[in-house]
Amino acid sequence: MSAAPLVTPRSVVTVEAAVSYWRRLLPLLTVLACVTRVPSFVPPLWNPDEGYLAVQARLLAHGGQLYQTVVDRKPPLVPWLYQGAFALCGSHSLTCVRVLAVLAQLLTAAMLASLARRRWGDRAGRTAGVLYLLVSVGLNPEDAQAAGFEVFILPCTAAAMWCADRRRWATAGAAVACAFLTKQTGGAVLLPVLWLCGTARPALLRLATWAALPVLGAALLTDPAGFVFWTVTGSAAYATSTGSELHVLGRGLVNTAILAAACAGLLPPVVRALRSARTGAADLWLWLAASAGAVLLGFHFFGHYYLQLIPPLALLATCGLQHLPRDRVPAAVLTSSCCCALFLAWGLLAPRPELAHARRLAAAVAHRTGPTDRVLLWGMHPETYWLADRTPASRYLTAGLLTNFSGGRDGPQVGEKYAVPGTWPVFRAELADRPPSLIVDDSRGCPYGPDRIPGLRHLLAAGYEEAGRVDGAVLYRRSSGR
Repeated sequence: MSAAPLVTPRSVVTVEAAVSYWRRLLPLLTVLACVTRVPSFVPPLWNPDEGYLAVQARLLAHGGQLYQTVVDRKPPLVPWLYQGAFALCGSHSLTCVRVLAVLAQLLTAAMLASLARRRWGDRAGRTAGVLYLLVSVGLNPEDAQAAGFEVFILPCTAAAMWCADRRRWATAGAAVACAFLTKQTGGAVLLPVLWLCGTARPALLRLATWAALPVLGAALLTDPAGFVFWTVTGSAAYATSTGSELHVLGRGLVNTAILAAACAGLLPPVVRALRSARTGAADLWLWLAASAGAVLLGFHFFGHYYLQLIPPLALLATCGLQHLPRDRVPAAVLTSSCCCALFLAWGLLAPRPELAHARRLAAAVAHRTGPTDRVLLWGMHPETYWLADRTPASRYLTAGLLTNFSGGRDGPQVGEKYAVPGTWPVFRAELADRPPSLIVDDSRGCPYGPDRIPGLRHLLAAGYEEAGRVDGAVLYRRSSGR
């Protein structure tokens, strides 16, 4: 009698199919993530956010306390990430952090591919992952290539949606918390997660508990009062459009146009998804709307804010492509590839005049000071501290925190009275206790120069004399006998 044929359980077949699928897809996504981030490794840094984080990480490594002697308007995860990277690889290069940014983009693409595969099949998963990576560079390179806050928000938001899609509410809540602790606007992903959660009380309780616990833990690990002030309550003047409406509107229109050009391959299927009532993508539309709200929040429209729009756009485009002829997928990928190539060329070839200025200024600062001297840079380029390897004389690393110029204001709401509340008394006490050996006025005609800031003007007049100029920046050294 012949033996009965062996029957492979369906679960085993499914697992083997998934392993085979990811074994083919992950190498492709890895190569694409590396290629799209090549420009990020070329300059020493891309924008002042990277410089700010690098200086913060050095201060933390030397005993600084977040929200006390090291301050910013952001939550703690990315400063901690920089601090850890510097501990492993040294603080004179951002290479380690940029590798982490590549991994963040790869993880985001894999999460989006998994979401799309679960909803629309294997082909849709590949499409979503590839389209996301191709469009992820579709902004000014200073915004898209920098290892800044938004790049590290993206895997957290994608993970939150991935977990919610699978009804894993505790991990979804933890992912929402991680997104918020990376940057406050990352918490916008809570809206589509709540939509998927519905009104079931046990699920809502798990979601809320695990969303709150990491935030509470971060507050307790730093300084609870300082955490609340610097991340929530202390930035009222920053989060307003009053006084610079046309200035920020122009920036918003430009960055919107740049991203729209990068999304030329995605927008037609997104429109198709919008027109179809059968796509079952209400949560994705809510994700896109919440992300758009995050871009609008504070009315600054910086280019890197727009990165939060790209994951839901990639998924909605993939959704729309399911209802179009099969030949539209290669067309969307080809169009996105061409746009990606243009943005990569921009990142590799575009001049960087502000970086060149910061490097020349850093060389002058290093030449005129010793390794233990403290320096005050009055400007918006904290990277000069990092490039010069000098310790800041104040916890306020930019003039923006003391004047409100950091919001990209063009003048009307810039000045001492618009500073973060309570900063000027602390600033004066710091400089009185340990006067800087060198003060650099890098305002270069901007509305926070000494002629408009009495506190700085009086400080310079009381004990400093001009020592030189670099590209319009004025260097002041302490007067003899002081």
